[in-house]
Amino acid sequence: MAMKIQDDCIACGACLPECPTESISEGDIYVIDPATCVECVGHFDAPQCSAVCPVDCIVKA
Repeated sequence: MAMKIQDDCIACGACLPECPTESISEGDIYVIDPATCVECVGHFDAPQCSAVCPVDCIVKA
């Protein structure tokens, strides 16, 4: 499973430094690479990108 950034992303950048696998990239909105996203398993207790997102646009894919 992987996390997904929905279309209501405001591209604030809060999630970028939180990703331990550097799976998030910039674009018109931010995008998470499902091939490398591990939902922070082995790094944190919960996905850090969704924990810091100010608009709650990051969900499980």
